[in-house]
Amino acid sequence: MVPVLNNPSAWQQLWPAPAKLNLMLRIVGRRPDGYHLLQTVFQFIELCDWISFHPVEDGLVSLQAKLPGVAEDDDLTVRAAKLLKVETGCRQGVCIDVVKNLPMGGGLGGGSSDAATVLVVLNQLWGVNLPVEQLMRLGLSLGADVPIFIYGHSAWAEGVGEEIQKITLPEQWVVVIKPDCHVNTREIFSAEELTRNSKSIKIADFIAGQHQNDCLDVVCQYYPSVKRALIDLSEFSEARLTGTGACVFARFDSEINALVAYQSLKPKWQVYLSKCVNESPLFSMLKAGGFLS
Repeated sequence: MVPVLNNPSAWQQLWPAPAKLNLMLRIVGRRPDGYHLLQTVFQFIELCDWISFHPVEDGLVSLQAKLPGVAEDDDLTVRAAKLLKVETGCRQGVCIDVVKNLPMGGGLGGGSSDAATVLVVLNQLWGVNLPVEQLMRLGLSLGADVPIFIYGHSAWAEGVGEEIQKITLPEQWVVVIKPDCHVNTREIFSAEELTRNSKSIKIADFIAGQHQNDCLDVVCQYYPSVKRALIDLSEFSEARLTGTGACVFARFDSEINALVAYQSLKPKWQVYLSKCVNESPLFSMLKAGGFLS
């Protein structure tokens, strides 16, 4: 294990906060507290936000630059760092600098991924060394998607997204469209017409091709631009909605085919070309640097 606290390069590093895709999303019930019970499949893509950490001596947590419209204390990265300090009694401070590449409100998990990267990396930089299970528990208190980014591998998930089982999937090329809208997740999950009683399936059923998204019909009804994006993308490959959207995606067996779709769609849409990966780019970097075994 690298002695992180005495390793200046670790503090100077740009750390990735990758996007995720929901390859399937079924709503199989509802808890008494109103939270929906889900079955979903997560896979990462190489598109990332990038985060750097700068030690400060006053013990405070701050942002280098605030997100427009988001108070600093409400920012998930700040909340994550403060939560780690409270949990561990750590007295160190940090200034967090986030370079945003992931579209906000797109269903790619940008805010959750940023929070997870803060928890995972500061756990190393501050030398507090909480086990991953404890970090995932902390992450869940910040948002249902945070634990998968702390887990760091493609996974089948159930419950509200916290019951995670590792799976390995084909690492295909992917084209993602971000329609010009922000889907309100609470609005979708509150919709009367939303399917909430899908039959539970097994991983083998998903592998065999059952990858519906129960939010799809409601999202397309409320947000016509998502429906148009799905139609345009489906001309090149099977188009799907990730989470509640707004982003839609299609997977491709070759980079050439993905590039053709990307170039064709680029004049009309905000579009991204990337690749699916089973291991989070964050964990690949941590392992390459000797911070994780």
